[in-house]
Amino acid sequence: MQSVQSLKEQAQHWLSGNPEDAVLRWLYRTLVVATIAVVALDYSDLDNVVAEKTAALPSVEQPSATPLPQRDGARRRPAPLRETSAKMREPMTFDLAADGRLIATGTITPGISKAFADEVAKRGSYIKTVVLQSPGGSVQDALAMGRLIREKKFATEVEDGRYCASSCPLVFAGGVERKAGKGAAIGVHQVSAAGPLSRDDGMENAQQISAVCQKYLRDMGIDLGVWVHAMETPRDELYYFKADELLNLKLATQANDPAPASKRKT
Repeated sequence: MQSVQSLKEQAQHWLSGNPEDAVLRWLYRTLVVATIAVVALDYSDLDNVVAEKTAALPSVEQPSATPLPQRDGARRRPAPLRETSAKMREPMTFDLAADGRLIATGTITPGISKAFADEVAKRGSYIKTVVLQSPGGSVQDALAMGRLIREKKFATEVEDGRYCASSCPLVFAGGVERKAGKGAAIGVHQVSAAGPLSRDDGMENAQQISAVCQKYLRDMGIDLGVWVHAMETPRDELYYFKADELLNLKLATQANDPAPASKRKT
């Protein structure tokens, strides 16, 4: 209390001993300092809001299903979804095979990226390639898995006749080398949040997801045309990439096409 009174007396003494223009300058400087402090606090709050929104992104998109045969040429349209097998609907499992191949099979459920990180921590010195077969699932977890794969400099692969759909290609994109086998079906579509949302909330979440995924693909060196195809394809369908598209869009570094485009059935 005494210190407050002392400050008050000092301020009164200083003001009484200074001419009016000095007082005005003092008041002006005080207002400037206060304004800077308020702006700094506003920016700090804004950063916190952005961080919270990123952390609060919907974790689950509608999982895709077993791919249908690729359509060809100008007549090609996104293929409708089919029901996944019971095994593919189960949470993703990780099995270490020969030659440093970690086989990742199943749905990318919320939190599965933690199980993947634990597996990498336990077996990371043996892992060279993450082999994927998945109908997709949690976008956040797919992004986390992909970033860890890139950090560890693992390769990724979708084997001959296998598939990687919906959010799974985000994991695939993390590989320093990315191989698509013969007949491998790699497909994308729009992502959607789990649970009911209002139209406005749904639009906001879609924009947030889109921004985060585009930044991720850019960081991985993938052509953003991949995301254009995803956003153009309804969530109840899938857009499957031809072998040449996988290479041209840099989603794959190696792709083996089972037959020339002119020989494919539509």
